[in-house]
Amino acid sequence: QVQLVESGGGLVQAGGSLRLSCVASGSVFNNSLMGWYRQAPGKQRDMVAQITGDGSTNYADAVKGRFTISRDNVKKTVYLQMNSLQIGDTAVYYCLQMPDRYWGQGTQVTVSS
Repeated sequence: QVQLVESGGGLVQAGGSLRLSCVASGSVFNNSLMGWYRQAPGKQRDMVAQITGDGSTNYADAVKGRFTISRDNVKKTVYLQMNSLQIGDTAVYYCLQMPDRYWGQGTQVTVSS
């Protein structure tokens, strides 16, 4: 059974930075596609960034140039470095492991003016 535990969320002023972490249990992490998604109140859950087992990345247009996804296969951890945060980035951020679509519990990110 895979478990994902996110951390690193919080309250930050616009223009600030946060780094989210997602620690995974289970033996299949190294080859798994991992992703960060976010969901704002009243909105659907959207992809923010993805990273393959060999490190290829994909980003939503809204975060390109500001967010960076990375992974440490030894620590079974995926990170999301978020810079130049905007009020529109406020959401609950979730970690996803594919292909079985395991979700973490989410971590709140709130960006204030």
